[in-house]
Amino acid sequence: MIKNLIATGAFFVLMGTALAQHSLTVEVVSNENDEVLSGASVQLTGTLSTVHTDQSGLAVFRNVAPGTYEVQVSFVGFHTQAREITVNDDEQTRFSMRRSNVLTDEVIVQATRASEQTATTYKNISKEDIAKNNIGQDLPFLLNQTPSVVVSSDAGAGVGYTGMSIRGSDATRVNVTINGIPLNDSESMAVVWVNMADFASSVDNIQIQRGVGTSTNGAGAFGGSINIQTTTLNEDPYAELDNSFGSYNTLKNTVRLGTGLINNKFSFDGRLSRVKSDGYIDRASSDLKSFFLSGAWHGERSLLRANVFSGKERTYQAWNGVPEALLATDRTYNEFTYEGQTDNYTQTHYQLHYSNALADNLTLNTALHYTRGAGYYEEYREDDEFKSYGLEDVTIGGETITATDLVRRRWLDNHFYGLTYSLNYQTGVNLNLTLGGAYNEYRGKHFGEVIWAQYASNSALGDRYYEDDAVKKDFNIFGKAEYRIDQLNLFADFQYRRVAYTFLGFDRNLIQLDQTDYLNFFNPKVGVSYQFDNNSNVYASLAIGNKEPIRKDYTESSTNSRPRPERLKNVEAGYRITGRNFNLGANGYAMLYRDQLIVTGQINDVGSAIRQNVPDSYRLGLELDGQWQPVRPLTWSVTAAVSRNKIRNFTEYVDLYDYQSQQEIFYKSTNIAMSPSFVGSSELAYQPFTNAEIALISKYVSRQYLDNTSTVERSLDAFFVNNVRLAYNMKFKGIKNVGLTLLINNIFNEKYEANGYTWGYINEAGAREHFNYYFPQATANFLLGLNLKF
Repeated sequence: MIKNLIATGAFFVLMGTALAQHSLTVEVVSNENDEVLSGASVQLTGTLSTVHTDQSGLAVFRNVAPGTYEVQVSFVGFHTQAREITVNDDEQTRFSMRRSNVLTDEVIVQATRASEQTATTYKNISKEDIAKNNIGQDLPFLLNQTPSVVVSSDAGAGVGYTGMSIRGSDATRVNVTINGIPLNDSESMAVVWVNMADFASSVDNIQIQRGVGTSTNGAGAFGGSINIQTTTLNEDPYAELDNSFGSYNTLKNTVRLGTGLINNKFSFDGRLSRVKSDGYIDRASSDLKSFFLSGAWHGERSLLRANVFSGKERTYQAWNGVPEALLATDRTYNEFTYEGQTDNYTQTHYQLHYSNALADNLTLNTALHYTRGAGYYEEYREDDEFKSYGLEDVTIGGETITATDLVRRRWLDNHFYGLTYSLNYQTGVNLNLTLGGAYNEYRGKHFGEVIWAQYASNSALGDRYYEDDAVKKDFNIFGKAEYRIDQLNLFADFQYRRVAYTFLGFDRNLIQLDQTDYLNFFNPKVGVSYQFDNNSNVYASLAIGNKEPIRKDYTESSTNSRPRPERLKNVEAGYRITGRNFNLGANGYAMLYRDQLIVTGQINDVGSAIRQNVPDSYRLGLELDGQWQPVRPLTWSVTAAVSRNKIRNFTEYVDLYDYQSQQEIFYKSTNIAMSPSFVGSSELAYQPFTNAEIALISKYVSRQYLDNTSTVERSLDAFFVNNVRLAYNMKFKGIKNVGLTLLINNIFNEKYEANGYTWGYINEAGAREHFNYYFPQATANFLLGLNLKF
């Protein structure tokens, strides 16, 4: 398969070259003093070509077919310009750029972003790319066509509890920031996207870095990092309505408003959203509400922006999955039937950003942030023992009752706040220095309440049967340097991170929790890239990342059995090339783990089966990401990732039937759980006429094992899913755009599962029994959206 893919890619490149005839040279200078602008982005619209100007301020498009093109030039701190150029022979044109009278929002995320010269692998996703599919599903599903990404949904339809992995690394190993501010939960280290309903409607752009990537704020990136920038300055006032509906009573309503630039100084933007769905799985409903508000003061050399955004969710629980025995007969089965079996949470974020261009080559960025989260999940429990809640047994008519049916709520009440900063210094095109860092503090309360019981014991309404206070302090500082010598670019990045984690109280199993851990991490990264010309470069990098255990690793262990932090050496090497009608990136990687934390089944000294360190494991892979436009109406985007994900020596601990002892089973070179060896995607888009598009969107994911034993009986089958997107945009008097989008998901009605888990034991006869649970994804379904822009 891989040989065929490489051969096909080579054929596309040769075809693109054969079709081309002329060259177009674009010179970009400042209109103030004719100073050349190196690094300006020059795009040939209608093609796949985007080229950055070299040290002479030149961008050269080779092999350009005769015709008329729109050339668009953008550069940070200058107004974007566009003009039509007719190419009949070798052509040259000059853009004299006018400096913007306001500081642009791009500086806010500058410190944590990779550039074309950075020796790492990344994918940029524009606002336009996001909007194409943003008609109801959560943000992970909008990133599904990026390399090495696998997404899943508990409810099956992409709304509610959704998740994603990158290179087989789950959400706890993917670092997510919003405007440079950490989003990952400080204790679980995951991102709960259900708290971010319709957040994509307030996103301007996203950069996904795979592997360790460059230094950023928050938890260590082991699989990748997702760097999100929210709404930036729109100089003109606007109003926008988005409404969509679809299968499973899915409904999305969004209102967006913006004032544009007022008096050349102020701007205000807002969004209000509602998303509802019954879900593909029985009773797996979602009721999500959110808003986004942003106000900014724009100066010529400074920018002050305040963001407030919030999400409130109520979802019916579907997180136990479907037992394997029911998968063939009842794929939408949900074991929960209690009406109040819901998850309820509200999370509000406050951000204050200040940027100042202290000099032409020196920019300061600072930010203060505060996140307030509170909520609970409610459960109906049958025949729970009173002692599990610290309650006394009940005596009725001489009979002692030791257990009762009850309803409980488990609460999380937390505060997360801190500051981030960066100072960027750039001299011409040869040297770029960045000093950045952050201090963040998390304070969380975990507690539980019994709100109803069939038999009342010695508790009162509002009593807490467990309570645990946690404090986590996270400090980091990093420095980055890029130095260019002719076509050679050298990169170095050094980060120091200190974590202090303390929790006091009792956990939900009424076990005393009093632990403190202090961790110090040094994360160096070095790389080199070589620019052959404006259109192609090669790069290689070596990075080291360290990451602390998650909350459960601490709370279900003593200080004697506490797992050690994980350590990763990450080698990346790749080649990028852009032509008139194609672009292609090829990247190879090696991710070498020491003490990776995985589930082994082993019971520790407090009787809990938690993740344990394995000394030696790795991920090796090759990723391809390309686009080809053989003719203007037709574009093919494709990604492919082939990988080998192994634990060199693995010992599994399986409970015996009496649950008093365990049997050890040894495996040599076994596969890491939930790590597919091949992930591929394709989007074939055709424009039959102006403002209309038909796209076939495909995704293939190979077999994934539910545990670390490489056993087919405990695995997810490979799946190949195809969607169709139909879009048409038009204008009417007084309306800037009327857009209709129809998204038909899983058009071939593929029955597949994207996530799952397993458990088991060895019975009295010595045979192994296992119990697999799966999360089926929706069969054929649709979403229809209407967009109105004023």
